[in-house]
Amino acid sequence: EQFQDLNPVYGLIFLFKWTADDQPAGTVVQDSRLDKIFFAKQVINNACATQAILSVLMNINSPEVGLGKTLDEFKEFCGSFDAVMKGMTLSNSEPIRTVHNSFSRQTLFEFDSKKPEKDDDIFHFVSYLPIDGRIYELDGLKEGPIDHGPAGADWTETVRPIIETRMQKYKEGEIHFNLMAVVEDKIKRLTRLITAADPAEAQRLSLLLSDEESRRSRWRVENIRRRHNYLPLIMELLRSLAERGELMPIYNKAKEKTAALEQAKKEKKAQA
Repeated sequence: EQFQDLNPVYGLIFLFKWTADDQPAGTVVQDSRLDKIFFAKQVINNACATQAILSVLMNINSPEVGLGKTLDEFKEFCGSFDAVMKGMTLSNSEPIRTVHNSFSRQTLFEFDSKKPEKDDDIFHFVSYLPIDGRIYELDGLKEGPIDHGPAGADWTETVRPIIETRMQKYKEGEIHFNLMAVVEDKIKRLTRLITAADPAEAQRLSLLLSDEESRRSRWRVENIRRRHNYLPLIMELLRSLAERGELMPIYNKAKEKTAALEQAKKEKKAQA
């Protein structure tokens, strides 16, 4: 129902807890349709969110959607490549990598990547979108696009049970899911609708526009704070605590608390 207020919905991005035995519910496309579907294999770790967004953008076929110079050139350059080469080209694109890395958290130290353990939670993003009247799932970890059948009159209604069935595979009580929609810029859409609406509807839309502008303002501040490097401040605080002899007691207390939480986590898993 929420999607009705967002139309057109160009694609959905689904976040879920990945498991090694995850098998596609549809059919892997291996025929000439690959020539019309932009599908890239994921060749580097921790890039599935960016790749899921690009999987939708690269497959939008609408004169109302402009990708911009960077993505237009990227699509034209590697559009004829196979899935692995598309993935390699994506991972080596300097502009895309720069934007992707700009959303990473600031770190002071470089740590060796820890190999995920059996009980570690690993999350993954995939895309769902309509292409030529059929619904496809684009997952860079799979061998190709997954065909889920005809899109129907309203593809978001058709894809709903597909996603719900996937969620039902997890044990009862699992809530670690998220579903995001790739839609038209809400501010542009609401501004356009206001100009053609009657006074009462225009007032309602104006309130929605005001809410969206306030939300964007909050996002802007949050992103600035999230990207800011607070580590010099943190190091100064730690140094000050150490000079006053307060650092080690705080550290030991935090260590004990962490150990207790880990023990409780192990006991909870043992009881499951």
